[in-house]
Amino acid sequence: TSLEVPLRDKRVVLVDDVLFTGRTNRAALDAIKDFGRPRQIELCVLVDRGNRELPIQADYVGIHAETDKRKDAVAVLLSEVDPGPDRVVLFTRQA
Repeated sequence: TSLEVPLRDKRVVLVDDVLFTGRTNRAALDAIKDFGRPRQIELCVLVDRGNRELPIQADYVGIHAETDKRKDAVAVLLSEVDPGPDRVVLFTRQA
């Protein structure tokens, strides 16, 4: 991975579609360290599912959707890649 802009002393906003366990965001934070120390890191998510495994909280949230950790799933569908309008779909997984 490479970045064209150094991150040292910059404000960085990480954007994620769905925040669930926090593991993806933790991995992104670890990777950012390889590119310098930002002045500030903020997290923006479209959907916050709750049920964290790690102590990570988003600074900006589109939708809070408390879900059952084992049964429920969230799909974020965007018109650029999915047919139809932009939307968030909450559904129960079939066993």
